[in-house]
Amino acid sequence: MELVCYLHPGWDPAIRPAEATRDWMDRTHDGFAYRCLPLNIANAHGWEVLSPCDFAATWRGGNELRDVVIMLPPDTPPALAPVSLFGFGVLTFHIFGIFRTPPGWNLWVGGSPNAAKDGLAPLTGIIETDWSPYTFTMNWRFTRPGHTVAFAKGEPICFIFPVERAAIERFQPRFAPMTEAVMAQFKAWQASRDAFRLAMQQNPNVAKADSWQKRYYRGLDMDDRQAVPDHRVRLRLPPFAAAGTPAAVAPEELHLRGDAATLGRVLRLTAEGLAQGMAVETLAAGLQELGLREADARAVIAACGAPPPPRFAPEPPIFD
Repeated sequence: MELVCYLHPGWDPAIRPAEATRDWMDRTHDGFAYRCLPLNIANAHGWEVLSPCDFAATWRGGNELRDVVIMLPPDTPPALAPVSLFGFGVLTFHIFGIFRTPPGWNLWVGGSPNAAKDGLAPLTGIIETDWSPYTFTMNWRFTRPGHTVAFAKGEPICFIFPVERAAIERFQPRFAPMTEAVMAQFKAWQASRDAFRLAMQQNPNVAKADSWQKRYYRGLDMDDRQAVPDHRVRLRLPPFAAAGTPAAVAPEELHLRGDAATLGRVLRLTAEGLAQGMAVETLAAGLQELGLREADARAVIAACGAPPPPRFAPEPPIFD
């Protein structure tokens, strides 16, 4: 599947795969916040549109357009600057691109997860981008007057990811008593957690690598079985390719001697191999053993790309 951003001549948006890191998480003791795998996955679960300029803005407290005051460095092109477009303390960014998703898919548009901005809250929208020929705006609303908020050039102003339009309406939410199987797993987890905490209290000098259980991180249930074949410990989203660049091979176009579970294993092993610095030739040979043709194996490796050096190298996260 493709997510396309159509560019009018003169449009040059800065969009990147979202990073799993956050400044406030970097500052936690021993990177403690990175022990929560769901936080890491949410942080990287989309693409970020970056501010094209430095600026600061203040809300005076009123509902008029003039009550949002925007301060720019000299010589900033007006087209790049945020604007006061709606009043009521709303700061607006024009997003330069017309996005197109596959049929039946929308685009979730909002602020980067777990990246709070003091005094300013992102507004969230869901847009039918499988047909819309219109651009959209990213909007933030001030939470208190008289407080100046600043953005640096290159700082994320918008976060996007596709969502299937009708999927949520197909769910039937309900309450149910725990089954025997669920209860057994839950009680085993409770007992394991309590015993682990007691052990940590009795031995506070244990090595950091042993100071959490990591069961959720490893995708294991209480019987030490791999719960699902496509468990994720990291996301590696491709960047937007330059106009005219051939699209990367789509997973459904790969020639496999297997099913979706095999495909999930292919992508997971590719990402892990690249993260470990495995040679391309070695990795390609291993993927061929799983059923890929050589050309497809190399296409998967190229699509995953070499992992960028992390700003922070946290220990494996915990989420029990």
